[in-house]
Amino acid sequence: MNKLYLLIASVVVSTLMSVCFTLDAQTVKNANFQTLAHFKSDGTIQNSQYKTIGYVKPDGTVQDASYRTVCYLKGNGTVQDSRYRTMGYIKKDGTIQDSSYRTIGHIKDDGTVQDASYRTIGYAKGIPLQLAAFYFFFTD
Repeated sequence: MNKLYLLIASVVVSTLMSVCFTLDAQTVKNANFQTLAHFKSDGTIQNSQYKTIGYVKPDGTVQDASYRTVCYLKGNGTVQDSRYRTMGYIKKDGTIQDSSYRTIGHIKDDGTVQDASYRTIGYAKGIPLQLAAFYFFFTD
């Protein structure tokens, strides 16, 4: 009887662990709902095949997979490249602007990502505004 309890307990624990791992990451999707990337709660960014492609530090520093700084996401909404040159701005209302203050996109409260003409280009539900804006508007 003890072996049966151990078997049931191990199945329950492994199921819970897989559910927790799944909940740990938020996904970015394109307009066709295909997964593009995963943002994990520890700051790791993974592509659709779960290969690590970068990291986001708590201070807003974004690094590639080799830990080279790609850009800085400042608390005031400014996005700067690795040489601290302004690349654009992320406004609190979800408007995304380039360095010349031209609107290049929008991110709605529900995570819908739109281009400057309000066409849906993707979804970032549950992803912080700065990370969604970085992914869709400030990466190559």
